[in-house]
Amino acid sequence: MAEKRDYYEVLGVNRNASDEELKKAYRVLAKKYHPDVNKTAEAETLFKEIGEAYSILSDPDKRRQYDQFGFEGLNGSFSSGFSGGFNPFDIFNDLFGGGFSGGFSSSSARRNAPVRGRDIKESIKITFIEAAFGTKKTLNISRSESCEKCNGTGAKEGTGMKTCPQCRGTGEMRIQQNTLFGQMITATTCSKCNGKGKIIEEFCENCKGSGNIKVTKKIEINIPKGIDNNQIISLRGQGDAGRNGGPEGDLLVHITVMPHETFTRDNTTVYCRIPISYSQAVLGAEITVPTLEGDMKYSIPEGTQTNTSFTIKNKGIPVLNRETRGDQIFEVYVDVPRKLSKEQRKALETYATLLGESTDREKKKKRLF
Repeated sequence: MAEKRDYYEVLGVNRNASDEELKKAYRVLAKKYHPDVNKTAEAETLFKEIGEAYSILSDPDKRRQYDQFGFEGLNGSFSSGFSGGFNPFDIFNDLFGGGFSGGFSSSSARRNAPVRGRDIKESIKITFIEAAFGTKKTLNISRSESCEKCNGTGAKEGTGMKTCPQCRGTGEMRIQQNTLFGQMITATTCSKCNGKGKIIEEFCENCKGSGNIKVTKKIEINIPKGIDNNQIISLRGQGDAGRNGGPEGDLLVHITVMPHETFTRDNTTVYCRIPISYSQAVLGAEITVPTLEGDMKYSIPEGTQTNTSFTIKNKGIPVLNRETRGDQIFEVYVDVPRKLSKEQRKALETYATLLGESTDREKKKKRLF
């Protein structure tokens, strides 16, 4: 099997390409390799490849996941949500319109081809600790499912489909116009059958002919340990039902991680700041350090300066989909007391005298005399 090409390479654009540049590149290549115009053996494969690349890079969420994780980010349970089953001709028609001319046909066969269902996008807020160690959340979503009564056909039981009398099964209406450049024929989608070439004889009472019904269901989301803010979890097949027997779309869950009052993170490294007293900084001490699992004891050496950092191995955020963890880095700072007892003040003044330092209180005494 040939190695999958980078999507940016497929479209011939750089990784910083704007939406307009992506669209322009897709238009040029799609026209060039459309199977109705290009009859070479590889044209259809290239047309599909171009459509797949554009479908990912034109979607901000999917593009971000692809840029960060490559193809792996589009295939795992933690992904952008793209899966197979999309119709490249739908993408083409969305940009060029059903009436696009220039040798391209919009056959009813293609309109009746399986079409992947729409992706559903939801969002969930989780705590910092839940992001670190994983959790489960439940979502109530509204999605379309294939009608069980008619098996998704839209037709009443015992009836079927018949040829559209308006377009006579072609799925198109062709309009001939006389212009300064001669006769021109414009093909538009048949309004009666929506380009399918067939219409339902009698609608299913349950789905009213759509083939799908709206349902509300609960979905349990397994949020993996180590997930970060603004990442997306994809649940395959939990989006809307497809059309014409096409696969379901995906459920794309955007994760928002709430800030923590003590910790921050950079990828898998956890950071925090801890106050220590002057005596602890000078003499060294065993201090209490908060970690993701709770408090632990840590010995700092004598002479520790303010803003000194210490590292605790394997106490950071778990690496996504792995059994390893990052580190925790904590920074200490000397917390200067605002008020002192008489004994504390006297001891510090004695210490200052030993160092040959003059205190503010001594200066005031000298001014009095």
